[in-house]
Amino acid sequence: MTMIDPIADYLTRIRNAIKARHKKVDIPASNLKKNLTKILLDHQFIQNYIQIDDGKQGLIRIYLKYGPGDKPVIKGLQSISTPGRRVYVNRRKIPRVMNNLGIAIVTTSKGLMTNLEAQKLGVGGEVICYIW
Repeated sequence: MTMIDPIADYLTRIRNAIKARHKKVDIPASNLKKNLTKILLDHQFIQNYIQIDDGKQGLIRIYLKYGPGDKPVIKGLQSISTPGRRVYVNRRKIPRVMNNLGIAIVTTSKGLMTNLEAQKLGVGGEVICYIW
């Protein structure tokens, strides 16, 4: 089976694991997904992650983070760019997510970064997703 939109699959796996109250979720690895997971860890949306070598492309095991009362830290995930509809922004139009309570992930010429980092560097790019 070929995967049409790997980022939408990544976000859906995390969303489903959170709804089912799982402690961890395994996702097929790629460089983009590894960088996206690192950003989630840096912004404290997840507890931790490890990379597992399965002899093929590998897996990323993400340990989800829950707050008091078993409430998930990640409230929402929304895919913005899709293979059929790419969304690009210039440096002046970088989106804010929930009045900067969330983050937008942007892929730029300087790599994958959050909306705040892209604004500081003054670069635009393709908006991958929103996380809050």
